[in-house]
Amino acid sequence: MSASLEQQPQASVMRASDLTEVIEVELRNYPFPWTEGIFHDCVKAGYTCQVLRLEGVVIGYAVLQVAADEAHLLNICIDKAFNRKGYARSLLEKMLLLAKRQGAQTVFLEVRPSNPRAITMYDLAGFNEVGLRKNYYDTYGGREDAIVMAKIL
Repeated sequence: MSASLEQQPQASVMRASDLTEVIEVELRNYPFPWTEGIFHDCVKAGYTCQVLRLEGVVIGYAVLQVAADEAHLLNICIDKAFNRKGYARSLLEKMLLLAKRQGAQTVFLEVRPSNPRAITMYDLAGFNEVGLRKNYYDTYGGREDAIVMAKIL
């Protein structure tokens, strides 16, 4: 491999031993982050949890819950130092593939209206707006609604 070619990140199953790094990324990227306990519960419950590593370092992660024929993308994040490289889109595609392999026919997610980059990514991935959850997210000024999006696999 040429030295000028950038190494591509690799996705793998999130383990309890990854949670320290995952929390560090979460804390750097969200003003109202998930706790380590939430991530631990998701791993313990058997949710589909992936970490994205670049040169051995966690740069992103995703958490997906699958039940019956529906999946819910609960969290997806790429550390802001690695934004705009296509890593989030790649991780999203991986999670959609994993959802389909587990029998999901539809994937749902919530996104902040104040996050246009994420909304655009989901639109480009084939998600459609299907609803609104009032006062869903914490903000410094109170609460923010969530746009509910869905994609049929």
